[in-house]
Amino acid sequence: MALSIEQKKAVVAEVAEVAKVALAAVAAEYRGLTVEQMTDLRVKARESGVYLKVAKNTLVRRAVEGTEFECMQESLTGPLLLAFSMEDPGAAARLVKDYVKSNDKLITKLVAVGGEVYEASELDRLSSLPTYDQAIAILMGVMKAPVEKFVRTLAEPHTKLVRTFAAVSDAKQAA
Repeated sequence: MALSIEQKKAVVAEVAEVAKVALAAVAAEYRGLTVEQMTDLRVKARESGVYLKVAKNTLVRRAVEGTEFECMQESLTGPLLLAFSMEDPGAAARLVKDYVKSNDKLITKLVAVGGEVYEASELDRLSSLPTYDQAIAILMGVMKAPVEKFVRTLAEPHTKLVRTFAAVSDAKQAA
């Protein structure tokens, strides 16, 4: 069933709004997936904060004009689904990578981050990016390490002195 001009404009506007605020995008060929598999993928996408859209490539090309995903325009060929990471740059890549493990019919075609298009092989690098919470935990660990080392260094002489006294006391009691 063909879309009317108003429906096409709505799809372009919807994808354009998402593309303006998205952090990363993954395009994957979905040829051969059943309706149940696509529904399962959409549920997983919703749970992980990923916007998933299947639309005509001509409409997507118009929608990404003027956004950092404009670089994807030439690569949009064939039946593609677009996964936009909304909160975490690696969310869409993790979703596609995890889904490909259980279903080999979903084939990654391209990855776009920061105005650059990358090959499908870069999906692993993008999916390995830490989440926001993981990045904060890593940062806090790095910031906390020098302080912990300083405190241990200050406490070490006192600890050694107490151990020495305890060893001398134990030696006297044993004798």
